[in-house]
Amino acid sequence: MDLLHSWGVELAVHLQTKYSKYEDLFGLASTVADLHTTFFWLFPIWFHLRRDTGLRLLWVAVIGDWLNLVLKWVLCGERPYWWVHETRFYGAGPAPSLHQFSITCETGPGSPSGHAMGAAGVWFVMVTALLSVATGRRCPPLINKFLQIGLWMLMGLVLLVVCMSRVYMAAHFPHQVIAGVITGLVVAQLVSNQKWIYTASMNQYFFTTLFLTSFAVGFYLLLKALGVDLLWTLDKAQKWCIRPEWVHLDTTPFASLLRNMGSLFGLGLGLHSPLYNSNKKNTSAIFKIGCITVSLFLLQFLDGWTFSAENHMTFYFLSFSKSVVALLVPTTMVPWALCWICSGKEEDKNL
Repeated sequence: MDLLHSWGVELAVHLQTKYSKYEDLFGLASTVADLHTTFFWLFPIWFHLRRDTGLRLLWVAVIGDWLNLVLKWVLCGERPYWWVHETRFYGAGPAPSLHQFSITCETGPGSPSGHAMGAAGVWFVMVTALLSVATGRRCPPLINKFLQIGLWMLMGLVLLVVCMSRVYMAAHFPHQVIAGVITGLVVAQLVSNQKWIYTASMNQYFFTTLFLTSFAVGFYLLLKALGVDLLWTLDKAQKWCIRPEWVHLDTTPFASLLRNMGSLFGLGLGLHSPLYNSNKKNTSAIFKIGCITVSLFLLQFLDGWTFSAENHMTFYFLSFSKSVVALLVPTTMVPWALCWICSGKEEDKNL
C-alpha cells in the first residue's frame, strides 16, 4: 500500500504544480460534488419537476453515503495530507511537499472517496432521468443517440474533474476516487431498480432510518469492543492539518450519518404529512417554478444556521434536526404555503 500511496502523492504533487491555475475550478468541483448540494439544491428542483426522479436522487444519495461510511470503517484508508508526514516509505530522505486547502482536512478515513461516490450516483440518476424524458417524448433516433452520447460524456467529464479535484486537494489517493466512482454507480443502479421507494409508507421510512442508524452505531460499538478505534482519523486530522479551523466536526463519520438519516426521515415526514396531500391538486408550471424558487431561497437561509461543536451530542442532534427541516421545506411547507396564498387570492376575487 505504501507504494500505491507514494504514486498517489506523486500525482497530487504533479497536479498541484502543473495545474495550479485551476485551483478555483477544483475547489468548486469538490464543493459541488458534496451531497450538501444534492440536499439543498438538486433535490428541490427535481422533486417539483419530476417527483420520482427527486425521490430516487434522495434515496441514492442517502444509501450511497451510508454505505460509504461503513466501507470507510472497514477499509480504514489513509489520506495523503497526513500519510505523507507519518510514513517511513521515504526513509531519511525528504517527503514530498503537499499543499493543503480549506477543504483538505476531512476527518474520516479516505477509502472510498465520498465525493466521487456521491457525484457518480447523483449524476447517474440525473442522466438516466433526462434520457427517460427524451424517450418518453419520442425524439428522433439520431437526436436521441447524440443526446445519449453527449450526456454520458458530460457525466464522464464531470466525474473526471471531481476525481482530479479530490487528488489535487490532497484529500484522497487516486485509487480511492476510482473505487468511489465504481461503488457509486453500482449503488445508483441497484437503488434505481427498487420500485418500492416511490410508494414507501411512513413506517417504511421510519424503520429504514432506524435500521441504517442502528446498524452503523452497532457496527461501530462492535469494532470498538474488539479494540478497533474508528475515530483514529480525527486525531490525525487535528495533528497534521496546518490550520486548526480547517478541521470541521461536520466531516466526521457520525455527523455525516445523522445528516443522511435526518434527510431520509424528513422526506418520509414530508410525503406523509396531511399538508402534502392538499398540495397535489396544483400541478401548473408556474406553481412548480414558484415552489422551486421559494424552496431554494429558504434553504439558503437554513444552510446559514450553524452550530457550535463544543458539545458533540448537541451538535449531532441539531444537525439531524436541520436535515429533517431541509426536506420538509420543499416537500410540504413551501407548497402548502403557496397553495394557501393562492386559495386566499381566489376567494378575494370571488368576493
